Amino acid sequence: MAAILSVRDLVKRYDGGFEALKGVTLDIEKGEILALLGPNGAGKTTLISTICGITEGTSGSVNVGGHDIVGNYREARRMIGLVPQEINLEPFERVINTVRFSRGLFGKPKNEAYLEKILRELSLWDKKDSRIMELSGGMKRRVLIAKALSHEPEVLFLDEPTAGVDVELRKDMWEIVAGLKAGGTTIILTTHYIEEAEAIADRIGVIAKGELLLVEEKQALMTRMGQKQLQIDLSAPVSVLPEALESYGLEIVNDGASVLYSYDTRGERTGITALLADLAKAGLVMSDLQTKQSSLEDIFVGLVAEDAA
Repeated sequence: MAAILSVRDLVKRYDGGFEALKGVTLDIEKGEILALLGPNGAGKTTLISTICGITEGTSGSVNVGGHDIVGNYREARRMIGLVPQEINLEPFERVINTVRFSRGLFGKPKNEAYLEKILRELSLWDKKDSRIMELSGGMKRRVLIAKALSHEPEVLFLDEPTAGVDVELRKDMWEIVAGLKAGGTTIILTTHYIEEAEAIADRIGVIAKGELLLVEEKQALMTRMGQKQLQIDLSAPVSVLPEALESYGLEIVNDGASVLYSYDTRGERTGITALLADLAKAGLVMSDLQTKQSSLEDIFVGLVAEDAA
């Protein structure tokens, strides 16, 4: 499938010499959800701002739907919806007028039926005549999404869309994003909540210090880089392990009631059979076994730690 968004060797360098983006290259296919993960200051918002034309790149190129964001700015920007990290809305304006105004900014003709549809999907229709100042923080975020969707964009950027909202509202937002994807919208999401990426993303991108460390399908990434842990519960607690078990790199946990063994799922042999035999030889009696797969958060923390080293 052809990319709807193509970024090539994008650099953003400030006057003092600081490089916020260091040659980022990225292709995003139509209809997919890409979650962009990275610590504070990694370059996530700078990348989004540059693609959306809010800030200007130093070098490199960005094309949206075949339109260069510099040479064909208006055509490219019409294809993009942006939900910014900060809530910046006119407090005295009513919800419906706020959304109408955003649609008009892009030169779109009136379409009250479409605006009603997106307000209903965002559970805002009963608030359409409310002033922004009367809404909760979560509802204001929904208004930001409605504004971003008002001109029917094909690519939607969500920059920390659930920051500061409660768990229930976050789950509602995930459902909204899933509905947008089902309608064919391409979504690029930045988030600090890694469970969001794990729940809804098709691909994961990890950025740190202005460099894109990887972009990979979520499940393939977790399979390739994930490890499994085997927790072995013992019938009697231990404070130290016999020397014969040192080569396994076991970790004593649960006040000595269990030991953890980490192994690579891609290896030809896990070593579990030999470990269990050596445990028995060492006189340690097993009472139970359980396994745990590395989460996306474990992988992300490991990648960022490697980059910082």
